[in-house]
Amino acid sequence: MKVWITTILAAFSLNVHAQNVTIDKDLAYKLVESLTVEVGPRLAGSEADMRSVLWAEQKFTELGFDKVWREPFDMLYWERGQASLKVAAPFHQSLVVTALGGSIGTPFDGINSQVVMFNTLEELKKADASKVKDRIVFINHALEKDIRGGFYGQVVGARATGAVEAAKLGAKALVIRSVGSSNNRFAHTGQMRYEDGIERIPAAAISVPDAQQLSKMLAINPELTLNMQMSNNLPGTVTSHNVIAEIKGSKRPDEIVLISAHLDSWDEGTGALDDGAGVGIVMATAALLKQEKPERTIRVVLFGNEEGGLIGARAYAAKHHKQLHTHVFASESDFGAGRIWRFDTGMGEQALAFAQELQKKLAPLGIAMGPNTASGGPDVSMLKAQGVPVASLMQDGTDYFDYHHTPNDTLDKIDPTALRQNLEAWLIMTREIANSQVNLRQ
Repeated sequence: MKVWITTILAAFSLNVHAQNVTIDKDLAYKLVESLTVEVGPRLAGSEADMRSVLWAEQKFTELGFDKVWREPFDMLYWERGQASLKVAAPFHQSLVVTALGGSIGTPFDGINSQVVMFNTLEELKKADASKVKDRIVFINHALEKDIRGGFYGQVVGARATGAVEAAKLGAKALVIRSVGSSNNRFAHTGQMRYEDGIERIPAAAISVPDAQQLSKMLAINPELTLNMQMSNNLPGTVTSHNVIAEIKGSKRPDEIVLISAHLDSWDEGTGALDDGAGVGIVMATAALLKQEKPERTIRVVLFGNEEGGLIGARAYAAKHHKQLHTHVFASESDFGAGRIWRFDTGMGEQALAFAQELQKKLAPLGIAMGPNTASGGPDVSMLKAQGVPVASLMQDGTDYFDYHHTPNDTLDKIDPTALRQNLEAWLIMTREIANSQVNLRQ
């Protein structure tokens, strides 16, 4: 393994003073390939999650990082069981289904009930309880494609809080149309949540074609019944970790440029796009820049349990609260492996002149200047909320939700050419910020 890493690094042609260096950018792909093949799916809190932590520590060490460590945090562990959903009457068909993360299971014999369909979560909230009580609620909200993935936020509420809203009206279970854009028969999982004082009911998602099928069945016979069976398990509290590594700054080591991704993934696919690609990108970025002796410290954080609700990010923000003034910048790669097309910032007004100069260096890669409204990424948003300047290298997400949180999130979905463009952009952005003296807060 060490020979492989040494060979890769030896292939790089890096010039400390050059702005347009020639780089073999395959390291990011090699890393995501290793993660997805050698570890595979990495459900937070699972045995595979721990193997991914050990994998990350080993790779950071082999890549020559100056410091590598892990930071533990407690979390509630959820374990997927078997799931089935059948039209019991009158059409007698099985539907492709997956449990939503965090959902309880059904009784052993399952739940048999008639179905009531709503087109959106808001429509459910306005429903009369008499139409919902003792039924399975089906929310059939379609997700539209968009380069920014902007419609995701309009649809994902059904997954997050649909079970709570359905339970308030007396429903027995929730089924949602997958929060995805593919017409393949892959159901899209993801985290849901319960609310104290509201009965907990099982929650699942069916594939887009099955949602279309079910809606057609209901149009013919509104009285049809479903049988849902799920055997999920909630074992209790376990420990997971953030894995952190640093390249020490040559001139201003106390100033931290944080780049990040999340290490965990859902258990259906191998987490190649979400977020193995991001892991490979940020690890490779810092490893390559080590050769240039950056002036500020570059810290790579691989957050744990992003999928469960930014749990690792919240733990990091809490643990480092008193040191966040030393974090001069933060950003995260967590939107797959599509080409980067825009550079968004979240900086002080005086720093925008620097950001515009940085964008000019990104422009040859086809990257335009975006607004100063960036979150930095899901995990990094926890740091932005405490005043850390951020930026987002916006990836093309047009097809991202074809694969997101499904069994189809596998390595073959990554275009190596697009991943190389990502790495080159991250190298430019991180290099410029690490070697600058600009206060991005102002």
